[in-house]
Amino acid sequence: MKSTLVAGLTSTRRWDVDVGRTIGFMGDEARVYNTPALIYDMEVTCRDLLLEHADAGEDSVGTRVEVDHMAPTLLGQWVEITVTVEEVKGPAVSFSFTARDSLDKIGKGVHKRFVVDVDQTKARLLAKAEKAKAAQ
Repeated sequence: MKSTLVAGLTSTRRWDVDVGRTIGFMGDEARVYNTPALIYDMEVTCRDLLLEHADAGEDSVGTRVEVDHMAPTLLGQWVEITVTVEEVKGPAVSFSFTARDSLDKIGKGVHKRFVVDVDQTKARLLAKAEKAKAAQ
């Protein structure tokens, strides 16, 4: 990671709530933004911020999520997610985040990511795949 990755950095991204981001089990008239989509959208927002400060061959993986999903967002609305770097400890990066739609604050929480070397990670995953194949 570049030295430009420091606590206090922030990024905001807006997401449209389409059918794929909603629950469907209560019927079409009750479709709202689902919690897994909130988590996914927040993780992508954090990862994109990290990538702006990554060295060549680096990426990041999520390691922890704490989420309060506090209000519904209707199908067709937008959600705006703001992430803030709270701490950088070597390859470990902690974020706080808030999420809102046009009417309410809908979520908040904490997310942790770990910066990895992509080639080294691929090698570890291939080695694990071989072990899993041998264990079958």
